[in-house]
Amino acid sequence: MANRDYVKRGRGTNSRKPTKKKTPARGKPWRSGLLAVTLVAAFGYGLYLLSQDPEPPTPVAQPAKPQPKPKPQTALPPPPEEKWDYVESLPSREVEVQAKEQVVSEIPYIMQCGAFKNAKDAEARKLDIAFQGINSKIRKKEDSSWYRVVLGPYKFKRDAERDKHKLQRAKIEPCAIWKEAQ
Repeated sequence: MANRDYVKRGRGTNSRKPTKKKTPARGKPWRSGLLAVTLVAAFGYGLYLLSQDPEPPTPVAQPAKPQPKPKPQTALPPPPEEKWDYVESLPSREVEVQAKEQVVSEIPYIMQCGAFKNAKDAEARKLDIAFQGINSKIRKKEDSSWYRVVLGPYKFKRDAERDKHKLQRAKIEPCAIWKEAQ
């Protein structure tokens, strides 16, 4: 959009005389019509020339070539014997894995998925979490006006992480995990 200089226009007095706009002179319409008709005729003539193209000559049948004599078939050598026996031994082998023993923490883990100034927002977050099949609670501290949405307590941090990932897939974020202060 071009910049306009409104200062030079003046204050609102209409000192200019209205001018009549001239209508542009119309070209001769028969020229464009003649051009269109000429182009259509040239296109049609080109299509006619293409359709009148003679058919390609039919190929002449050539005499059949004599068949080469079949080669005598040689017997395939026997497959080589394998040098290693892992092909037979691997399916029957069992690997024993000892998993680390999970340590039960003395202080349980909790997960907080939001802190809100009003109870309505906290209830909405609790409802979103409930749709994922996870129970949550709303806690309000006496000394503050914040409503916290809390999940847990969890014995293992792995259980809290599992629920956190489930909520992340449902786009419920941010959630933080920490040990519950008693």
